[in-house]
Amino acid sequence: MTKRISRRTVLRGLGTAVALPLLEAMAPAASLSGSKASGKKPPQRMGFFYVPNGVHMPDWTPAAVGAGFQLPRTLQPLKPFQDDLLVLTGLTLNNARALGDGAGDHARAMSTFLTGVHIRKTHGADIKAGVSVDQVAALNVGQATKFASLELGCDRGMQSGNCDSGYSCAYSANLSWRGVATPMAKEVDPRQVFERLFSNRVAGETEASRSKRDRYKKSILDFVSDDANRLYSKLGTNDHRKMDEYLNSVRELELRIVRAEREVQGGPPKLLKPAGIPKDYEEHIRIMADLLVLAFQGDLTRISTFVFANDGSNRPYRFIEVPEGHHDLSHHGGDKKKQEKIAKINRFHITQFAYLLEKMRAVKEGDGTLLDNAMIVYGSGISDGNRHNHDDLPILVAGKGGGTLKPGRHLRYPKETPLTNLYLSMLDRVGAPTKTLGDSTGLLPSLSG
Repeated sequence: MTKRISRRTVLRGLGTAVALPLLEAMAPAASLSGSKASGKKPPQRMGFFYVPNGVHMPDWTPAAVGAGFQLPRTLQPLKPFQDDLLVLTGLTLNNARALGDGAGDHARAMSTFLTGVHIRKTHGADIKAGVSVDQVAALNVGQATKFASLELGCDRGMQSGNCDSGYSCAYSANLSWRGVATPMAKEVDPRQVFERLFSNRVAGETEASRSKRDRYKKSILDFVSDDANRLYSKLGTNDHRKMDEYLNSVRELELRIVRAEREVQGGPPKLLKPAGIPKDYEEHIRIMADLLVLAFQGDLTRISTFVFANDGSNRPYRFIEVPEGHHDLSHHGGDKKKQEKIAKINRFHITQFAYLLEKMRAVKEGDGTLLDNAMIVYGSGISDGNRHNHDDLPILVAGKGGGTLKPGRHLRYPKETPLTNLYLSMLDRVGAPTKTLGDSTGLLPSLSG
């Protein structure tokens, strides 16, 4: 007979705490299915994915409005998820505009994307932005999880210096802001994220367990095997399968991190090595995406940001036959060849987003999936990189928001509709209603149908 266990149950070992996915043994079946009778539903997750330098809009924007629209070329990798997707056009970041401050659109685009606040132009210590939507949510609902929020990225960033026409590097390197002068630095090293997620955070034990795993070439799961075996005896067949799938995902990701570190560090094979950023950019994105899915699945956090690259990034994409820098190409001046290369970069980014959605949709949760219980925003604070405009932004929302969104549609809003209106609507749906955020003017209509 299956025994009931707490939703907060974890597998523990030396310096290790492995959270568990939502299991049938954790609650009555009615609550897992999200039935009205139980009044309980799986938790909602919010994610915000950022890409730099805008996109090539003609290859991004669907021609038709409403349901049944045809995905344009750049969005074609999302075809399997069209019914889980809202394409939103017409949204604007007015406070990312110069408003008398001159150049610096990349710094303003990224730092304003989740805050809706016009930042102070300075490259000194007197930075001033606004509180971002993810941190508003974290303050209101983050106490329910081990981490109130999780900030991820692939580009390191400086917190000082002049990075964009007199704007501090803190602006162009940070998407999440806890306070007006307090950016939330993103973690770019997969090893550090992995250790953070699966550490029990007891003083002195994390380093000891890491050293022991290194010495004996052990996986993090070896330290929790006794706990896992005891738990298995309490679970039914379906939960056995869920546990196996989840722990196999943890192990597979651990091995991928190790392989990536070997490529960076070189030398003889060894299970654990000092941290290192993967050389392969696509693998870097996907490892971080997998870490995020595990964090959502184990309810370690419900709120996250993920920056594919800092705004103004001039990363080349030789692996897709684009050797030029992204930022340089974004100033295309109408050159068709440059626009074609920008579209290839855009499609590469979208393909990585599709990878994340596939992973989330594969996780069963009650009568639905992890993706069903999420709202994942993808976009940029610039529309056309050549014009540096901040209106008609490229914005997607994936997921069903626990049944509060009606995806599968392209919605076109009136010009100058604040992007922050979308965020107010999302905060409402996760139980963190807020009257205003940045330049918001009210809730965004039509998201529920």
